Amino acid sequence: MHQRNDLLIELGTEELPPKALKGLSESFTNSIANQLNDARLAFDSIRAFASPRRLGVLVKNLETAQQDEVVEKRGPAVAAAFDAEGNPTKAAQGWARGMGIEVAQAERLVTDKGEWLMYNATLPGKSIRELVQGMLDTAVKQLPIPKTMRWGMGDHHFIRPLHHLTVLLGSEVLPANLFGIQSNNKVTGHRFHHPELLTINNANEYAETLRSGHVIADFVERRDTIKQAVIELAQSENAVPVWDEDLIDEVASLVEFPVPMVASFDKEFLSVPKEALIYTMKDDQRYFPLTDLQGNLLPRFIFISNIQSKDAQQVISGNEKVVRPRLKDAQFFFETDKKSSLESRLAKLDSVLFQKELGSVGDKARRISANAAAIAKVLGADSEAAGRAGLLAKADLVSNMVMEFPEVQGVMGMHYARNDGENELVAQAIEAHYRPRFAGDDLPVSAEACAVALADKLDTLVGIFAIGQTPKGDRDPFGLRRAAIGMLRILVERKLPLDIEAIVAIAVASYGSVVKAPESVTTQVADFLLGRFRAWYQDQQIAVDVIQAVLARRPTVALDFDQRVKAVAEFRSKPQAEALAAANKRISNILAKVEGEIGVVREDLLSEPAEVALNQVLNSLVAQIDTAAKAGSYSDVLNALATLQEPVDTFFDQVMVNADDEAVRSNRLALLNELRNQFLKVADISLLQ
Repeated sequence: MHQRNDLLIELGTEELPPKALKGLSESFTNSIANQLNDARLAFDSIRAFASPRRLGVLVKNLETAQQDEVVEKRGPAVAAAFDAEGNPTKAAQGWARGMGIEVAQAERLVTDKGEWLMYNATLPGKSIRELVQGMLDTAVKQLPIPKTMRWGMGDHHFIRPLHHLTVLLGSEVLPANLFGIQSNNKVTGHRFHHPELLTINNANEYAETLRSGHVIADFVERRDTIKQAVIELAQSENAVPVWDEDLIDEVASLVEFPVPMVASFDKEFLSVPKEALIYTMKDDQRYFPLTDLQGNLLPRFIFISNIQSKDAQQVISGNEKVVRPRLKDAQFFFETDKKSSLESRLAKLDSVLFQKELGSVGDKARRISANAAAIAKVLGADSEAAGRAGLLAKADLVSNMVMEFPEVQGVMGMHYARNDGENELVAQAIEAHYRPRFAGDDLPVSAEACAVALADKLDTLVGIFAIGQTPKGDRDPFGLRRAAIGMLRILVERKLPLDIEAIVAIAVASYGSVVKAPESVTTQVADFLLGRFRAWYQDQQIAVDVIQAVLARRPTVALDFDQRVKAVAEFRSKPQAEALAAANKRISNILAKVEGEIGVVREDLLSEPAEVALNQVLNSLVAQIDTAAKAGSYSDVLNALATLQEPVDTFFDQVMVNADDEAVRSNRLALLNELRNQFLKVADISLLQ
């Protein structure tokens, strides 16, 4: 058995891009792990390390060399390996030389297809010393680097200049080279607290040695340290931090020795909508804003310093000075914007391009307005408010605040609408019409806001489909898949009884002559929306065959589609489901071969006890099934149909469908057709696996 030891690899670089650090670390670690597995080198665990100036991995208890491998080497067929006198042919001799043996030493491999010469060759395993350079080269090539840079006088390209390379097996420095840098056991400590190089005496001392140099090298540990520190510091301020996971990741990628501190800003800035201030602090400065327990923004924030200063107040004052001009800008933009109404900005939207073939954002706003009003009318909501919100929804795009801070679009429109004295329904719908922006985002609440959100997404979908720029593969520059999922969420989760084809047709009509084939585009967009159900339900762990069974019926009311899927998913788990699905498939195959129309069941032609029984049970359920189907109670429909398993099984066991008598045969086909039609009121059960 080979020895085991710990393997350390560290790339010491200049500051890596903070938003990319986590992904770079995951890629580097996964690549090394996969290559070790491919090389058949066992190990106990692999730990990732990543900080602003390093990428590293520590492999614990790694096998230091591969086991020898016996490989079966097949030679020529025996018939071709020897001549008529039994002497080895040139083919056999050449193969044997390649194996390093004599022909006489070869074994025979006998199969049902013939007999071959064969030799079991022993391939000696390679050591990690021989393999590590190739693994390092491969891992670096596989890093997700969108743009490389060159440094110094050489021609090396990497995401950032490489200054140090450490490859240690236990205490032994393994020979390796990357971008002209030879491996050693030296690593950088904290840029300010420990500018001298640190010596790693053994791979297993890596994390603690760096800690002594004021570096927490483990990204997850550093991230968790920051998160816990922010929580505790906020609690001491009787406040709640405003954050998200991406912000915590980014801050953890900016520091090696996190030190949390609290700073303040002038209360006068609280006159600005909190969303703009929060965006400035989070996205521009990577600060954690603080709110009170009611969600009101406080004039304080938490920031993470990369140094343990002897004069902490100087660090705090420095950050307060940095953030003040940004908050001052936001205040100036807000006060300036309030001097002009949203309505007065509409003319500017005509000079902002939406898409060259689809016109300006002003054109889009007018279409959204008309479509939102039409959808709101169907919902019995305030169509005037919805239309007004749709018209003004994009007006804040040309405001100073949104042009400086694009992420607050919609939110600022709401504040400006309130400042203009617009109806509160209008103001809220302007803010909510972008929702949901991402998976798990909140949905619009009011029917008017839902109408505007649907109209906005529909306008983009229809327009892009009309000009033939539909998503292909991973390419979806207009975010049509996200828009479609957003629409489905609104329709289903807000329980809106809207027909997808009908609302798509409204959007198609609003484009007028721009849409050359309105019926075709309506069908394409509706099919695209229905097709998104598959991805949505798969995320909910619903089986694909359940979704396909419902898609086969193409219900175009999203809420109805959802009710069917949930009913079929429940039915699929019942013991009767498998037999009834098989029966439906059999019936479907039988009916597919029938030419001409299928008539109605005539009871006077039913003679076999099994067909009489099936007809009686089916007739007793029809009224109940119709009532449940019309009410959308599809689980009740399928529960009723589940009682048919026994009479259906008996029918197929005892009744010959293709009877010699044509009238009897047609009548039995009519009975099966009626049975299938009852199932099709919910879904095509024959597609269940």
